[in-house]
Amino acid sequence: QVQLVESGGGWVQPGGSLRLSCAASGWIFSINAMGWYRQAPGKQRELVAAITSCGSTNYADSVKGRFTISRDNGKNTVYLQMNSLKPEDTAVYYCNADVITIASTRVVDYWGQGTQVTVSS
Repeated sequence: QVQLVESGGGWVQPGGSLRLSCAASGWIFSINAMGWYRQAPGKQRELVAAITSCGSTNYADSVKGRFTISRDNGKNTVYLQMNSLKPEDTAVYYCNADVITIASTRVVDYWGQGTQVTVSS
């Protein structure tokens, strides 16, 4: 089995910063793409940022220039640096990873439990 654990969420005032981390553990052979999604109350879940194993990145238009995604392949960890936070960034943030386990060559999608980010005065 594979587990993804997020950390770093919390409350921050508008204009502030937070850094989210997501560590994958278990019987991992390799991890392809990793990413961050978010879901606000009454809204659809949306992709925030994604990164491939070789470092290619994609960002939602709403966060370009403010958020930065990165990863440490040796630690099976992905990060999301969030700067200039706005109230509309308030949501539950979920980590996602496409994992090839030791026991199989099939790619399986895994999700973390989510971490709350609240931006308000």
